[in-house]
Amino acid sequence: MITMDDLFLSLLFTLSLSTIIFFLLRTTTASRRKGRMPPGSIGLPLIGETFQLISAYKTENPEPFIDARVSKYGTVFTTHVFGERTIFSADAETNRFILQNEGRLFESSYPGSISNLVGKHSLLLMRGSLHRRMHSLTMSFANSTIIKDHLLVDIDRLVRLNLDSWTGRILLMEEAKKITFELTLKQLLSIDPCEWTENLRKEYMLVIEGFFCIPLPFFSLTYRRAIQARKRVTEALNLVVRERRRERERGVKKNDMLAALFDSDGDDVIFCDDEIVDFLVSLLVAGYDTTSTTMTLAEEHDAIRAKKGTSVALEWDDYKSMPFTQCVVNETLRLSNIISGVFRRAMTDVTIKGYTIPKGSKVFTSLRAVHLGQDNFEDARVFDPWRWQKTSDPTNFMPFGGGPRRCPGYELAKVALSVFLHHLVTRFSWKPAEKDKLVFFPTTRTQKRYPIIMEHRNVVG
Repeated sequence: MITMDDLFLSLLFTLSLSTIIFFLLRTTTASRRKGRMPPGSIGLPLIGETFQLISAYKTENPEPFIDARVSKYGTVFTTHVFGERTIFSADAETNRFILQNEGRLFESSYPGSISNLVGKHSLLLMRGSLHRRMHSLTMSFANSTIIKDHLLVDIDRLVRLNLDSWTGRILLMEEAKKITFELTLKQLLSIDPCEWTENLRKEYMLVIEGFFCIPLPFFSLTYRRAIQARKRVTEALNLVVRERRRERERGVKKNDMLAALFDSDGDDVIFCDDEIVDFLVSLLVAGYDTTSTTMTLAEEHDAIRAKKGTSVALEWDDYKSMPFTQCVVNETLRLSNIISGVFRRAMTDVTIKGYTIPKGSKVFTSLRAVHLGQDNFEDARVFDPWRWQKTSDPTNFMPFGGGPRRCPGYELAKVALSVFLHHLVTRFSWKPAEKDKLVFFPTTRTQKRYPIIMEHRNVVG
């Protein structure tokens, strides 16, 4: 005798089988039509593998998250992070292909948390001809000629000004961030260090903390604080922009990025204040990495100091006479670059490494995975600046990204690091105040901001 339970189970089995067959057919048809997506795991519903990624990057050694998947699936694999299925590339050739095909096969696309915090009018999210125009404008304020003729003086002065106040115990990471932020504000807005710039910097640090959060204020306290800080940052910058417009009407003009933005207004594009503020916010995203150094580095800088003395500012020829410093800068950027990779979205179906990346797919090009890949660099996870004396091949080295969206301030960043290192190693010796460690979330930094005990060096010059 057939019972209602039997009928129910039979119906449930039929529906389940039909559902399975439907999805199998749909997957097979899609695979036949579009080709095979990179293998991988999408983890739990909705959150995917986001928590595994964050947990790994909050440690000194985030590599197992990537290493395990590369070992299992290959250097191009599928995961699910920050609310979206994502194709993850740890392959240098694939990364170059993706970055160089910006605007043709791929376009800039970042997680909602980053997009909301930098603003819809930021350089990071601009596309097409507007991005090309604004990227070019930004580069015009950070090329080697501008640095040589104008910016190097400000860089040297600001670094000296900050180091003059150093004594006893300091937080080196915090001081380095302060110098970088002040340099950027000077270039963008012609504002010298003051209480206002320090307050703005503290707010901006809160904004960065929210870059890789689930973009729901009720879900994440960190993201809620970041949104609130972003509002305060934009309010402060809006006041500056409005005051500068009034100065401009009175005939006062300054030579900085904001003046260039005012000058760029034309028949085709006119920027409102909110658009300018978004653009300025995105340009404040800068690298804050610093490094301790070696005896070879100190010797190189002592030679420059002996030639110039202690009170004469560094010049362009001095910067060019720091070959080992460039090796240290490159190695620091390779091992602990502030940005571990960049996001893109496929504009059409793209075939890579025998796999198909479907139109609309989020893609992450991991610069860090390439820099730490044992196939790309010998003893890849060892700090060895001397490796750069043997090779200048940039094939596997892209700390500033690549393609049309390569960081426009890459040369300025290297100059600032070099000037900072020069004054650090010629004026001070130091020792750690306590043990510290690197962490990599939301950006690369030391957990305790690297507390050190400073002592002035007794060097005659």
